[in-house]
Amino acid sequence: PIFFIRDPILFPSFIHTQKRNPATHLKDADMFWDFISLRPETTHQVMFLFADRGIPDGYRFMNGYGSHTFKLVNADGKPVYCKFHFKCDQGIKNLDVKRADELAGSDPDYSIRDLFNAIAKGQYPSWTLKIQVMTFEQAEKVSFNPFDLTKIWPQAEFPLLPVGRMVLDRNPKNYFAEVEQIAFDPSSMVPGIEASPDKMLQGRLFSYPDTHRHRLGANYTQLPVNCPYRISLNNYQRDGPMNCTNNQGDA
Repeated sequence: PIFFIRDPILFPSFIHTQKRNPATHLKDADMFWDFISLRPETTHQVMFLFADRGIPDGYRFMNGYGSHTFKLVNADGKPVYCKFHFKCDQGIKNLDVKRADELAGSDPDYSIRDLFNAIAKGQYPSWTLKIQVMTFEQAEKVSFNPFDLTKIWPQAEFPLLPVGRMVLDRNPKNYFAEVEQIAFDPSSMVPGIEASPDKMLQGRLFSYPDTHRHRLGANYTQLPVNCPYRISLNNYQRDGPMNCTNNQGDA
């Protein structure tokens, strides 16, 4: 539900902590801990990472979080802030360090295999979608910054409200086409969900689609896994490499 940093300007530096040493091309713990020790706001996420929940026992037994603060706007135009939580209906299961080390060497595809086989057997994993809601008036009075990605909203003050359920009930027919090419992007929102002043979210609104253009090409939204099926999309974008539509005709 949180992250290591709250300022998007630090994103490149944080990502570099995950890279290999440029001289040895080996994983370098100093690159990680140097950054962590110099940025005290990382402490909350590091405590999550190195606690029991840090190594989930596959994808079916972990929660999912929107993490960022978003804004919901109803049909009357009234806005509130919210956080999204996908609570695992299978319960939480984690691996200890010894078992995780064994699997990393003997079966690095353990999590993918577990999820695929469960769905193939009809044991569809599901998650209950819950939200926390904060009014604009409450946001002005709380004792913490509600747009700080390194902090959670206390559930005693902002309880979880069930609003839906997500079920994974089929496997992809082609992993590359439906998984590798998928482009998750927080700037692609449905009506009623908008961005908040969350600085990290504001940074990701730009960086994610920019990354997709680099990884998949300028027309990545035309790929079947990334485009709507039931409507015709009209915008001012045309041409470019890998254009696979009628290019919006002569509009």
